[in-house]
Amino acid sequence: MSAPESDSSYLTRPGAFHTTRWSMVLSARDPASTTEAARSLETLCRQYWPPLFAYVRQRGHGVHDAQDLTQSFFEKLLAGEWLGAADQERGRFRSFLLMAMQRFLANEWDRSRARKRGGGQMPISLDGAATEALAIPDPSALSPEAVYEKRWALTLLDTAMRRLRAEHEAVGKIDDYERLKTCLTAERGEIDYGAIAEALGIAAASARSAVHRLRRRYRELVREEVAGTVDDPGAVDDELRAVIAALGAAG
Repeated sequence: MSAPESDSSYLTRPGAFHTTRWSMVLSARDPASTTEAARSLETLCRQYWPPLFAYVRQRGHGVHDAQDLTQSFFEKLLAGEWLGAADQERGRFRSFLLMAMQRFLANEWDRSRARKRGGGQMPISLDGAATEALAIPDPSALSPEAVYEKRWALTLLDTAMRRLRAEHEAVGKIDDYERLKTCLTAERGEIDYGAIAEALGIAAASARSAVHRLRRRYRELVREEVAGTVDDPGAVDDELRAVIAALGAAG
């Protein structure tokens, strides 16, 4: 399936920055918050499950206890606990969540452990395969905080990738996406534009343009995801550098 060069807006249109994660938090902590605000916060929590679960695991808790602790943490967060302490001026949403988890582990472990496993409602969960996929290959390689940062970066990139895929699917170009997605992580010199052109039935020059559009849109989506986690648009570039640094951490 070829992509008409005359219609590249589905890949290149400027994306308005999402309502920031802080806005979701501040809206959801209001007793009169809307269903939409609560739903947005729940979606956000699903996105932050992997890094927080990985953090708890790296603190020395077994898989099942880490599941219970992470689940209990989000139950309390979604119920409004700790949201009153959220301060937009403190900067980064991931830092707020990590501090909240640290307090939770310090103050709530005994009570959480005493609860019957699986006895409460579980608004957020990972299946067994997904949980195992978050296992740390070398537990001694990174600190719990570094593990949290790395999983945060990986989850952020995965979210951007899912959005990119959904955009292509929405305009009936999912086959193009599946053929081009490996180009997102390939070095420029490693991309076989001739093979791409043949697969898509387009000229080599058009294949280069398609790859360029895809990579550019992916960068835009990553930037949007990062922008949603800081309170100052001027901090986006710093967070992008933090993503790169976290991805480069050993382990």
